[in-house]
Order: sequence, then structure tokens, then C-alpha cells
Amino acid sequence: MRCPSCSADDDRVVDSRSAEDGSAIRRRRQCLACGERFTTFERAEDVLLTVIKRSGEIEPFDAGKLIAGLRSACKNRPVGEDDFMRIARGVEEEIRQELSPPTTQTVGIAVLEQLRALDEISYLRFASVYKGFEDVDDFQREVGLLTKKITKKTEAKHSK
Repeated sequence: MRCPSCSADDDRVVDSRSAEDGSAIRRRRQCLACGERFTTFERAEDVLLTVIKRSGEIEPFDAGKLIAGLRSACKNRPVGEDDFMRIARGVEEEIRQELSPPTTQTVGIAVLEQLRALDEISYLRFASVYKGFEDVDDFQREVGLLTKKITKKTEAKHSK
């Protein structure tokens, strides 16, 4: 680290403490050449999160795209911005756990799982675009799957 006053690169750390809610370390340093004290911050470098598209192309994960898709699927539904942000954070955390870059299919499934619990109509809207529904039969099939899972959850609650 170079001293901001004399540009010497010989200094010592006088004090270290946690900063920014533990996401950084604040260090007070003293230049051994001129005696000037200065502060530096040390942060972990964010690893760029990427996804593999259906075409095989790799691109950076964009939470903005995910939120735009959620807004579209949830239009005129009782779902708000806080829900969009929570889903986006949850999906991002989930795909960060992957050892290799996740596919857009993995991202889509994670979104669908969270939407299913939040709002069934929004889930169907998102699924219709994500899964590429072509006719009413696709909707009927998905509604059938959705009601089976809901029925199983309800039966499990009542049997306890």
C-alpha cells in the first residue's frame, strides 16, 4: 500500500476493525517514511455469477431481468416489489451454491418454486412463458400438477 502523502510503500497497521456490517475490514496505517496516518478498507472480491443460456452461451446473472419477468407475471396480482426482491435474492443465493455455472433452466425452476408458494396465478403466468406453453392443454396440465401438489400439502396438514 502506498502512502497518499509521500508514495512510500513501507507502512505498518496501527489498528484493524470490522466495517460495513462485517463485509469489510477497516485498517489504520502509518507510513514508516513520513509518519502520516491513513485508512484503508479491505473487502472480499465479488465473484461474477454467470448462467448458461439454452443456446450454450454464458452470460452474467442479471437480477434485473429476473425482476422484470416477475413484474410481468405478477401484473395486477397482490405481489409487490418486496416480494420481487426477496425472490431475486433467494434465487441468487440458491444458484451461488452451485459448483458450476447454473443453467437458465435451474434459475427458472428456482423462480417457479418460489412463485408457487407466493401466488398460483403468477406462477401459471410465469410458467406459461418459461415453459413455452403453446395451447390450453399445456395450461390444463400445469394446473393439474399445481392442484396435485396443493392437495398433497393440504392432506399432510390435516393428517397431523
